Amino acid sequence: MFFLVGFSAFAQRCGHGVMASPEMKKRHEILQRFIDNYNPGNSKNAREQEDIIRIPLVVHVIHNNISGDIGGEGNSNISDEQIFSQIRVLNEDFRKMFGTRGYNEHPDGADMEIEFFLAQTGPDGAPSSGINRVYSSDRTFDVFSDLERISGLSYWPSDKYLNVWVVTLAGGYLGYGEFPGGELDGLDLVDSPEETDGIFIDHEVFGDRTGTASAGIYTYGRTLTHEVGHWFGLLHTWGDERCGTDYCEDTPQIQRENDSETCREIFSRCNGISRRNMIENYMDYTPDSCMNIFTEDQKARVRAVLELSPRRRRMVLNSQFLLPSTDVTEFNVLSNPGSRSELKFQVLLPDFQDFTIVSYNSLGREVARKAYLDYPSTVISAEELNLPPGMNIVTMQTAGEIYFKRIYLYE
Repeated sequence: MFFLVGFSAFAQRCGHGVMASPEMKKRHEILQRFIDNYNPGNSKNAREQEDIIRIPLVVHVIHNNISGDIGGEGNSNISDEQIFSQIRVLNEDFRKMFGTRGYNEHPDGADMEIEFFLAQTGPDGAPSSGINRVYSSDRTFDVFSDLERISGLSYWPSDKYLNVWVVTLAGGYLGYGEFPGGELDGLDLVDSPEETDGIFIDHEVFGDRTGTASAGIYTYGRTLTHEVGHWFGLLHTWGDERCGTDYCEDTPQIQRENDSETCREIFSRCNGISRRNMIENYMDYTPDSCMNIFTEDQKARVRAVLELSPRRRRMVLNSQFLLPSTDVTEFNVLSNPGSRSELKFQVLLPDFQDFTIVSYNSLGREVARKAYLDYPSTVISAEELNLPPGMNIVTMQTAGEIYFKRIYLYE
C-alpha cells in the first residue's frame, strides 16, 4: 500500500510505517525475485517492448453535493474539464510528450509507451463516458479504514478497468495506490482485494491547475502519475528506507525523499558515494512542477509487472480485445476465403482461459501452432498465425473442447 500525505508546505507526504513494514518489504522482495527471472522471450504472450499499451480508466467521483451540481469552487463533484485535464497530464507524463511538462532530455528518460483513456463502455457493455458520479453523505473518508466503503459506492471489475476514486480524504492525505500482486508461479504473493484495487485520490490534487485543483504545489496532476506508478509496481526512489533500493539501477541511490516545496538540487551520500538525487523522478516526493521523468529501468520493471501480475495482465488483454465474454465457447471464421490480412478467427470464451490454435495443410502436416494463455474473448488474424496460402484445416482447442474450421487463403 502507498500513501501520499500533506497539502501544506513541508508536510510529510508518506505514511512510512505502512510502506516500510516487514510485510510490505517482503512483498517487494518476492515480486522482485520474479522480475529478476522474467524474460519476455520466454513468454508466448509477452507484448513487444515497442507496443503501446492502452489502459481503460473509470473515474468514480464520490461527492457530498446533495444538489448534484457539477464543478465550482470547493465542490467535490468536480467538472468533466478537471477530469479531462488529469487524463491529459497522465498521458503527457507516461508518453514523455514533447512540448509538455512531461518531456525531458535526460539520457535515461523513458517514454513508458502507456496511454490512458476513459472507458467507452461499462461492465454491462452499454456506452459510457468513463465517469461515474455518486452522492455520499460523508464529508470525508479515511484512507486507512474506508476504502471498502468507497468502493462499495461505485466499482467496475478491476481486471478490466483501472478504477480511480476521486474523493475528499481526511487527515491531509493526497492519495493511495495499490501495489500489484497475485499468485506468481505457485508462490502466493498476498494480493489486494479486487474491489479496492485501484487509486484513491483527493479531488484537490486531481487535475491540472483547474477546478478544485488550483492552489498549492501538488496541483499539476502528478499525484495520480505517482500513484499509478505504484499501481504498476514502481517503488519510491529511496526504497522507503535510508539509502534503500527501488530495484532500478538508473535511479541514483539516495538517502531520503525530497519533501521540500522547491526544486533545488539535493545530494545524497550512500555507500561512501555522493550523488545528485533524481528529484525530477515521478516516484520521489518532489513538488509537481519539478517532476518529468520515468527511467528505462522503471519502464522495464513495469513491462515485467504487466506480464507477471495476473490482474494487471488481464486488464491489458481486455483493453486490446473489446469483445464480450459469452456463456459458451465459440470458434468462428471471418472473411473466408480471404488474404492473410483479411481472414480472421473469432474466439468467444465464457471467461479467461488457455487455448491453442493449430493449423494443418491438405496433407495433414502441421504448419502453424500458437498457444494463448489466460486469454479473454479475442480476434486473431491469419497473418498473426503466419498461415501459408492455400487450403488449411485450423483447430482451436481448450482444456475440454476442440473445434475445426476449413479455410482457404489467397496467395
